[in-house]
Amino acid sequence: MPPPREIELKLDVQVHNLPRLTDSSVLKGASKSAAKPIDLVSVYFDTNKLQLHQKGLSLRVRRIGRRHVQTIKQENNGNAALFARGEWEHDVPAKQPDLNAARETALAPLLNKKLRRALKPVFETHVRRKVFQIRRGQSEIELSIDKGKVEAGRKSSPLCEVELELKRGQAADLFKLAKMLAHEVPVQLAVKSKADRGYALLTAEKAAPVKAVPVAFAPESDVQRAFQIIARACLHHLVANQSLMLGGNAEALHQMRVALRRLRAAISLFSDMLTDPQTEALKSELKWITGELGPAREFEVLLKHVARPVADCERDGPGTALVSRELRRKREDALARARTAVESLRFRDLALDTAAWIETGDWTRNQRPFAAEAAEQLRRQWKKILKSGKHLDRLDPQHRHKLRIQAKKLRYAAEFFGPAFRRKRAIRRRKDFVASLEQLQDALGELNDIAVNEKLLEQLGDGEDAGTKRHGGRIRKAFVGRLSGRQEARIAPVLKEAERAYAAFAKAKLFWV
Repeated sequence: MPPPREIELKLDVQVHNLPRLTDSSVLKGASKSAAKPIDLVSVYFDTNKLQLHQKGLSLRVRRIGRRHVQTIKQENNGNAALFARGEWEHDVPAKQPDLNAARETALAPLLNKKLRRALKPVFETHVRRKVFQIRRGQSEIELSIDKGKVEAGRKSSPLCEVELELKRGQAADLFKLAKMLAHEVPVQLAVKSKADRGYALLTAEKAAPVKAVPVAFAPESDVQRAFQIIARACLHHLVANQSLMLGGNAEALHQMRVALRRLRAAISLFSDMLTDPQTEALKSELKWITGELGPAREFEVLLKHVARPVADCERDGPGTALVSRELRRKREDALARARTAVESLRFRDLALDTAAWIETGDWTRNQRPFAAEAAEQLRRQWKKILKSGKHLDRLDPQHRHKLRIQAKKLRYAAEFFGPAFRRKRAIRRRKDFVASLEQLQDALGELNDIAVNEKLLEQLGDGEDAGTKRHGGRIRKAFVGRLSGRQEARIAPVLKEAERAYAAFAKAKLFWV
């Protein structure tokens, strides 16, 4: 049977901000209806091999006073569902799961005798919850503040979060309430569930940058549904890397930029449908945050792939220490700029506005079949690359960069639209097509890196402060010149590689025909 849909929004909040949260104007009007805090103990069940987790399922039994409530939740695999999940709840007589009550849930296909015997408690959460009932327009929203911990054996980790659940009414009211809250308290859109936290603790999973995941939808999906699935995955990708990026992880910052590029590419690919002023305003904000993150990544690439290899070979060379130190300073300044942007109210608004726009935006009225539109978009992007790359050796850096963006957009389109073409031949051809496109994109990306590096080095060579004048300005310029010379020498072989990649791409068989 189709699952009941739980429409909720999770927000991360720091423990020290809880007093501000409970004193906020959003909750003051609801304080009279707030019940006493409740203590919740939830035990999660799985097998030794974590078979439920691998299938995107969680099974828990929660003790609420004298009651025991069994809950099965389903994440839409590849959909990166942020706001609506399948959920089945039943009262059960004891703290053990009642698998007979799971017969008409997403867990049913797994319920053979072997799995029934193998299920056991794997971790649990202990939470003190405050619940507030809030009315917004015609909508009823339950706001819960959870403070507690996750325990897996002897290991534990704290948790502190806010859940907004739509009990009745319009999803748009849920997002409006979240945004009001974010303007009073620095809460952030969250993508990790309690189950996610428990499994990470259980498997001793070290926090690592999150990469884009494949999307999944039926070939017969309409355009609106397909775009929502793609856009949710991009937003999930962006938000999932936020905390690591703020901790200084360079790869997490890169993945945030990738997520933004993918989302902006998706908006461009679906531009015929996304023509409203709301979308234009969102595009402007996405461009802003992309620009704030860009310099940090550029200096990271220059330092890691250009300056550091030369410095390692010329440790005592003239100008080495001076330029390396200056590049590290510029990178740290750029990272501080990126962190300031991501910690800002403007970014908090952007994340919540994007979530609301995906689910309830003005554009969400389109019911056209998707497969035909996907084929047309792929054909259009493919023809652009064939035309632009025909004389690759004659293109200047600016036009090569434009070709690279076109290749990137087509690759994202091939990844986004893959589920619309499921025949074996199409799947095989798509794999080969994307591989040829990746080779072209890599070569063009390297050419673009060279162009960006040359520009940064030119600025570095021109910019002299009082300190560098006193301590060897000419030596500093000489070292920058050596770095620039190495970059220039790379152009010819990389350009040849790009030409070979373009020729292979031009011969690749099309998977959408």
